[in-house]
Amino acid sequence: MINIIWLALIVIGFGFAAAQGNIELVTSAAFDGAKTGVTVSFGLISVLVFWLGMMKLAEESGMLKSIARLLSPIVKFLFPDVPTNHPAMGYILSNMSANLLGLGNAATPMGIKAMQELQELNPDKSSASPAMCTLLALNTASITLIPTTLIAIRMNYNSASATEIVGPTLLATAVATLAAVMADRWYRRRFIKQSQSYPVPPPAPAAKPDLKG
Repeated sequence: MINIIWLALIVIGFGFAAAQGNIELVTSAAFDGAKTGVTVSFGLISVLVFWLGMMKLAEESGMLKSIARLLSPIVKFLFPDVPTNHPAMGYILSNMSANLLGLGNAATPMGIKAMQELQELNPDKSSASPAMCTLLALNTASITLIPTTLIAIRMNYNSASATEIVGPTLLATAVATLAAVMADRWYRRRFIKQSQSYPVPPPAPAAKPDLKG
């Protein structure tokens, strides 16, 4: 579906440009966009490499384990249906730790692995479990202490004060996370009430063997 939407946007853009006789503007914008994308990517590499290296040092020194222990009670509250010693818990904690540092690229593979482990616990493989929905909500609206990616982009465009967004970002992500948790709790209670309102019928009794004859 996403590919169809992007293709439609491109075709519509070319159509309007051709109708107005400005097709050369589309070509120019395409090349300028490609150039900007490469420039921004190179600007992000140094910052991402630095913070990924810091994450590796934190892992080797045991700092991530300490953060995981601090977050463990919160994770148990947010994911009550996931066993404490299940591998999904470790991936969830790693995902949350990376998001706290604004490392979305590092958090994504951990989130995918967590989803795969949660799918193993999912009794209904055709739909997402409550734990999977919780992880998606938290990953989308995670509290970010250091918005590294945004700081790198602002530095790449010669911002006068690239780090001034730390406070607003922390406030915005905290509000978003609070809203996500409240919505998740509400839907979980609603799901539990619905499951209690429609109890699963007991299995039919086994047929007695015919002893006649």
